[in-house]
Amino acid sequence: MNIERGLVKTSAGYIHYRAAGSGAPVVLLHMNQQSSALYLELMEVLAPKVRAIAIDYPSHGMSDHISTQPTIADYARYVLEVMDALGIRKANFLGESGGAVICIELAAAHAERVDKIVLVNCPYYHDAGTATRNHSVLKGGARPSDASGFPVTRTIEFILEHDPAHAPLHPTQAWMDRINRAQMEAGRDRWQVLDALHQYDIPGNLPRAGKPALQLTGEHFIYVKNHPEFAAGLTDLRQHVIAGGRCCVAWEKTADIGRHTLEFLC
Repeated sequence: MNIERGLVKTSAGYIHYRAAGSGAPVVLLHMNQQSSALYLELMEVLAPKVRAIAIDYPSHGMSDHISTQPTIADYARYVLEVMDALGIRKANFLGESGGAVICIELAAAHAERVDKIVLVNCPYYHDAGTATRNHSVLKGGARPSDASGFPVTRTIEFILEHDPAHAPLHPTQAWMDRINRAQMEAGRDRWQVLDALHQYDIPGNLPRAGKPALQLTGEHFIYVKNHPEFAAGLTDLRQHVIAGGRCCVAWEKTADIGRHTLEFLC
């Protein structure tokens, strides 16, 4: 697969992207504390039928770092700036975890730029207290830092012991190396997406996202229990549970995610 790479100048500095394929554009938005590198396998599945464009958020991957705290609305705006620079007026969007919530914001606030959205392992918080409880586990030691606040690398054994809910069911060293590299790239700014997610009103914004949506959730992921809330909030929604999936299903269950996505978009 031929992966194109580039930098786009935006209001948040230069944003890095990967792209492959041709046809209708599908913008891929990565999960918290990661990068577009997590989508390499999915891009290979999608590229024969669509143009897949995976973006590194500011402070992530090979994009410029920013010291200010963005909101989910800011992340949506950065995505649109990349699209403008690439000459893309309207696109489909696929996001995983925090990226899925950015998809919701794009559909809710920028409907004229959105065709369809695909929500992969999308979180759901009834209120700020729920977000606090869920995020405190991550900040409380599941993703350790050195004395300066810079992330340290983890082993597969460490993550399965301390944070199995956010690991694939069958993590490999290749996956662990990619995750560690993405954490190093984000550095002390790695909590920015999570903190933006913490402040976003998911229940309040779901009804505003009036675009066709597909929700894909690993059967063992913590938010599969919230499928009824999503069905109540989104008027045009299809839902599938990915058998044998947990976290990082776009990586571990690429064939399933790609098949459902292409069936929905094409």
